[in-house]
Amino acid sequence: QIHKIKEEHPEETIGWVAHEAIKHLFPAMIGSSLSTLVIFIPFVLMTGVAGAYFKIMAFTMIIALAASFLVTWLVVPVLAILFIKKGAKRTIKKHEPNTKWIHNVLEKPIIGLTFFILCAIILVLVPSKLPSGFLPEMDEGSIVLDYNSDPGTTLEETDRMLQIVNTILDQQPEVEAYSARLGTQMGFFITEPNRGDYLIKLKDSRTKTTDEVSNEIRQKIEAKLPQLTVDFGQVIGDMLGDLMSSAQPIEIKVFGTDAAKLEELSQNIAALVEQVQGTADVNDGIILPGPSLNIVPNAAKLTQLGLSVSDFQLQLQTQIQGTVVSSLNTKEQLSDIRLIYPDANKTKISTLQNTEILLPNGNSVHINTVATITPQKGIAEINRENQKSLGIVTARLDNRDLGSTLAEIKTTLTQKLSLPAGYTLEYGGAYKEQQQAFKELLTILITAIILVFIVILFLFKRVKIALAIITIAILGVAGSLLSLYITGTALNVGSYTGIIMIVGIIGENSIFTYRQYQDSDANFTHKQKIEYAIAARLRPKLMTALAAIMALTPLALGIGAGAQLHQPLAIAVIGGLIFALPLLLIVLPTILKLLKE
Repeated sequence: QIHKIKEEHPEETIGWVAHEAIKHLFPAMIGSSLSTLVIFIPFVLMTGVAGAYFKIMAFTMIIALAASFLVTWLVVPVLAILFIKKGAKRTIKKHEPNTKWIHNVLEKPIIGLTFFILCAIILVLVPSKLPSGFLPEMDEGSIVLDYNSDPGTTLEETDRMLQIVNTILDQQPEVEAYSARLGTQMGFFITEPNRGDYLIKLKDSRTKTTDEVSNEIRQKIEAKLPQLTVDFGQVIGDMLGDLMSSAQPIEIKVFGTDAAKLEELSQNIAALVEQVQGTADVNDGIILPGPSLNIVPNAAKLTQLGLSVSDFQLQLQTQIQGTVVSSLNTKEQLSDIRLIYPDANKTKISTLQNTEILLPNGNSVHINTVATITPQKGIAEINRENQKSLGIVTARLDNRDLGSTLAEIKTTLTQKLSLPAGYTLEYGGAYKEQQQAFKELLTILITAIILVFIVILFLFKRVKIALAIITIAILGVAGSLLSLYITGTALNVGSYTGIIMIVGIIGENSIFTYRQYQDSDANFTHKQKIEYAIAARLRPKLMTALAAIMALTPLALGIGAGAQLHQPLAIAVIGGLIFALPLLLIVLPTILKLLKE
């Protein structure tokens, strides 16, 4: 604006020019800054994992926008006075702007109306055709491999199988390094001796994606070790899964009362989910620990020998795990002193069956005479949620979006799974978080539209103008949706945020345009004011749009570390900015022409 006024008034001092520019733009600067700033205020109300991330982004943008306004208002005019030298400029007659092209557009309103209808069609048709997800996906260059062998497998046997896995990883050209845990996991909590995980670091220079490498390793392990169940993920995704109480994007919960029936239903659901295209690492959620011993004492026999059941239990407990007989006082805590048989941790079933029980009279009898010892298979872990028993079936995605995969799973289970009375299904995992986040983002989008409308109404005090500008801003969403569709980018919390931002950005530009219309020469007709306003704002619009597009292009292309996390947002904003130009330069003047003074 300073440059434009200087061109029109080359004889004036730069101080006067800067003052006139601020005087002209200040109301529009306040309105445009507020229209962009208010869209980020509702983001602080988001909950869950997405809320934790976007609250930080919202606060950052609010601070940056406030700082931007202050710099533009106070610093830029001072810099202009200091660095712009007075010189001869070509005088541009204020009353003769180059408005021929916009005059032709206004003479043919069908052009603006056609683009208006095109945007409306895109808004109606495209959203249902977009793939959908939760958080933006990124190739982290690392793999978390969780594994488990058959229940009851010893540490030694599981370790033998892991040696084969190590050989597979050593021969995989994309693997740079790896670490393994057995009987524990990355969170350093103890697990069964048949479970553990790998953390695999991939080479930076490789031709295959992390998912492609995971699929190759999975196929090799399943071919050589079919008894080893493996599950692949990435580090950040695994950590976010822990925060969401589910490490998998797909989680199906079946609630019921009978544990055996829940196991059966979980197995049936897992079998059906495996048939759905785009699923991998399907797990029925049934976790069996190692085998157990069922020791049933003969109470009548023990009574005849002068022993109670509690006496029998005490002797058996001392043999297997020891009995606390005293404690040792140390500086920080009390340490138990335990009485235990030698080599108790190596006790075998045959040894236990030959164990002798001491009688009160000093004699002893074999345990087989007073109890029955029966080996049993491991008992499945029982999961509860809100005091209800449930089975949890999980799966990962394999080259397919979350929304369409869950839709097919729902259809498949509805058609092929028959639930008994009293049993219900619930979908959790990333899908549940996605639905919650999308619901909150829709509320934020509606709130942002209302807030921008209020800002425009407060600034111009005309309902028709406020409605026209907010309509243009909403139509800009069509550009974001179309860019997502063309690039095959999923509609997730990142791209949804870009869509919300576009509403504020287009609203901001519209405010400057209508402010230019208001400041036009009072002798102009309504049509001439529109032509002058659009022509005068053409250069600023092109400059800001192109600058923003160029700044976002590296993110949209996924260039740089972590860029993939923001790629959907960048693509959505670029698409909206591309559509913003015809909306602001063609559709808006057409609407303003129809709104007679």
